[in-house]
Amino acid sequence: MSSIAFHTLGCKLNFSETSTIGRQARDEGFEVVEFESPADIYVINTCSVTENADRKCRRIVKQAKKTNPLSSVIIIGCYAQLKPKEISEIKGVDMVLGAAEKFNLMAHLQELESNREEVIVHNANIKETRDFVPGFSFGDRTRTFLKVQDGCDYFCTFCTIPLARGESRSQTIEDTMKVAQEAAATGVSEIVLTGVNIGDFGIQHDEEFYDLVVSLDDLDGVDRIRISSIEPNLLEDRIIEFVSHSKRFVPHFHVPLQSGSNELLKKMRRKYERELYADRVKHIKTAMPDACIGVDVIVGFPGETEEHFMETYEFLRDLDISYLHVFPYSERPNTTAKKLPGKVKQEVKNERVQMLRILSEKKRQAFYREHLGTEREVLFEGSDRDGVMFGFTDNYIRVELPFDETLINQPVRVKLDMILPNGHVGCKLASEILV
Repeated sequence: MSSIAFHTLGCKLNFSETSTIGRQARDEGFEVVEFESPADIYVINTCSVTENADRKCRRIVKQAKKTNPLSSVIIIGCYAQLKPKEISEIKGVDMVLGAAEKFNLMAHLQELESNREEVIVHNANIKETRDFVPGFSFGDRTRTFLKVQDGCDYFCTFCTIPLARGESRSQTIEDTMKVAQEAAATGVSEIVLTGVNIGDFGIQHDEEFYDLVVSLDDLDGVDRIRISSIEPNLLEDRIIEFVSHSKRFVPHFHVPLQSGSNELLKKMRRKYERELYADRVKHIKTAMPDACIGVDVIVGFPGETEEHFMETYEFLRDLDISYLHVFPYSERPNTTAKKLPGKVKQEVKNERVQMLRILSEKKRQAFYREHLGTEREVLFEGSDRDGVMFGFTDNYIRVELPFDETLINQPVRVKLDMILPNGHVGCKLASEILV
């Protein structure tokens, strides 16, 4: 039996797709092993959102060849679609599969047996990538990432995702529910909905993301459903209202902002202004005062002056949000932003990133403090150090408890007790709290 190992870079969507391809490999009779183990074939599912992701790919290829010099290394994913020639020149790479070919990996493996002299590249024009391949991640005892949508039609000026993944597409609600039922049957307690632009779900089938949310709320076999990330212009009021009284959807939203300056939002070609974003945050917190709200922010976009940055900083400081994901702008080939004037120096980017990360930690700790003394439901995931288990509340507060195997992947009611030195929240089992 041949062995195959997988390594995933990037987003939750990539993890979902790697698991899907891994299941295909098992069905074909391959032994799927850990990436650190000797394997006959190594598959690296890549991201290309930042230059750092490209460098990671090169490092991991070297690692695979060091583990087994006689192995075959195959690169798939966004980087493979965007830069197939560049990847084919990396020492140790045997095959490159673009967006339309990655799910046909099993069929392409036969080519490796007959051609060991040169790198095999299959990379069609992204406009030819129209099929939607569903899937969900596997291996985490507590949660699975359910792929409900792929591709994007937005073409923001800083982003290569439409070039790497193609147009927005999905299955019907009926077919998506079938995959969701398969995911629930694996024994996980939480499903995280993922995609490139999940708010665009259903546009090919005259269906809407709201309708999917309503259908998934009746899914048996899971306790929680979490929306991974949704554009503010697609986070409709009716979605917020439904989540506020749903059976399974948790009070946690991750809503990309990118900039608090309307001038920069226009240059980024985003589909909203800061006023709409503020309205969405206000609506969430009115409907669900305990909701956690995460925000994506890009720092150092071309033309970002000190005034623009302070607009963003003050806007975020005054918003009732819970944490930030801060990204320094990374110039990408074939994007409009690369041609814009006003490049921001790296040291300035670094300073601004640090300011926002400090603000993020303040926001997170303030959100945690608000909930001390309250009871929440937690799904414990395992141990990240000897004697301690961790998990997340429904509203995404990271908590710790002395390790107890019987509590893993079970909804547990706890009382949030104190903020620990590592920034997590200590808790007590609600059943142990003396009244």
